[in-house]
Amino acid sequence: MDLSKISETLISGKSDELKKLVEEAVNSDANPSDILNKGLLPGMDAVGQKWKAGDMFMPEVLRSAKAMSNAMDYLRPKLKDDDLGNAGTMVIGTVAGDLHDIGKDLAAMMFEGAGYKVINIGIDQSNENFVNAVKEHKPNLLGMSALLTTTMPRMGEVINSLKEAGIRDQVAVIIGGAPVTEEFATEIGADLYAPNAGTAVEITKEYLQKKS
Repeated sequence: MDLSKISETLISGKSDELKKLVEEAVNSDANPSDILNKGLLPGMDAVGQKWKAGDMFMPEVLRSAKAMSNAMDYLRPKLKDDDLGNAGTMVIGTVAGDLHDIGKDLAAMMFEGAGYKVINIGIDQSNENFVNAVKEHKPNLLGMSALLTTTMPRMGEVINSLKEAGIRDQVAVIIGGAPVTEEFATEIGADLYAPNAGTAVEITKEYLQKKS
């Protein structure tokens, strides 16, 4: 089966058609890993590149991300554990006092589309919850989101809590959200700042490559 058709359909954000194509590929005995790595992931990578270049806008990216999520809901049970998370593991959440989830969820989908195993712990998460999630899942990446200036300081508190728990050096911290700036990220000791979900994956890749 031509898996490039899956990539093209994902880019166009046709959720029902994409899921049907993935089902057909599975039923035709295509390797689920190939469907992921040669169909879905290249599609999401293209979405990220188009968004960065200004060739796609937020509503289109959201449609593609939703299509990816629905397709993965079907495909995930058919994949081996080794097929998921090849790029690493990410814990992501919105900090305490903040109920916004669209940007955080989009970032989660983009990272999943880039081959990360993503643990999305949700909105309004306490410092303790972030620390416990890092202890439990041992990710190499922790993402935090805030959309309110009043909740931004929580990001610094989480980083301090990671230090107190003795696990800060075990994870790279990336932060984002409308009021967040690169200067703020530096100020609180975050490793990375992403102005939007579309560039977050690329920024992370470049950072991890430099460290390796």
